Amino acid sequence: MANQTTELSYSGQEVRKYDNDRFLTCLFAPADRREHLFALYAFNLEVAKTREVVSEPLLGQMRLQWWRDSVAAVYGEGTLPQHEVVRPLAEAVAAHGLTRRHFDTLIDAREADLDDEPPASLDCLVNYAEATAAPLVRLALEVLGTGGDTETGAEAGAEAARHAGIAHALTGILRAVPFHARQGRVMLPADRLAAHDVRPRDVMGRAKEPGVRAVIGEVAAVAREHLAAARAQRRSVPRAALPALLPATLAGAHLDVIARADHDVLAPRVLMPNPFRPARLAWAAFRGRY
Repeated sequence: MANQTTELSYSGQEVRKYDNDRFLTCLFAPADRREHLFALYAFNLEVAKTREVVSEPLLGQMRLQWWRDSVAAVYGEGTLPQHEVVRPLAEAVAAHGLTRRHFDTLIDAREADLDDEPPASLDCLVNYAEATAAPLVRLALEVLGTGGDTETGAEAGAEAARHAGIAHALTGILRAVPFHARQGRVMLPADRLAAHDVRPRDVMGRAKEPGVRAVIGEVAAVAREHLAAARAQRRSVPRAALPALLPATLAGAHLDVIARADHDVLAPRVLMPNPFRPARLAWAAFRGRY
């Protein structure tokens, strides 16, 4: 693992503070690619936090449109705005020829966050997880030089990216149940809640009850299935792709903690940061695993 610099860029600081799992994985990337990964993940943070920084859906739509316009400018359509994330993102796109449609998908997917209704079904939740995470992994692979259509192992890398992205996103959604509930939001699938006689508005008050824990267990099981599918591609994925896929290692660790807490996402062991994350990542990277 590379030494963590004490002088991080703005993007690096944002990722370290608000997406520490991915920040840690960046430290295993080559030094000349690390800053571009920071820019990519900082962009993701900007679009992902839209729901949290606006007071009404219309403002959220406007903010997402600003990012669409900014991405268009990155690709030469309009004037590039002076923004702490847009400028380094433009440098990453220019350096690696990043695929524009992945950025568009990430932005469009965040429109769902402006609706307070929970996902209608588990399939809907998985689709949301894929749209908000898999394109980001694909872009990270491109930064690492392993995501182009003509690259060796590109097909396996794309498949691993899809499944790893879904697994990581679903795990994050489970860990964020208390956070979403404080916002008056529920991201657990409505059909599975109904099957266990739980109303969405009751999730926070009943988070420790068997019905809610059963739904969390079902979502966790799907996350594990996608994690296994991502790992099934491991022998065909170039080792250089590893930093983009390492978040899957941490997703597996978080799922283990949730399982040991009997799917109680309010349990202290689930809420507290895992101090062994760097060591787990280092061991996975040494073995070439994710």
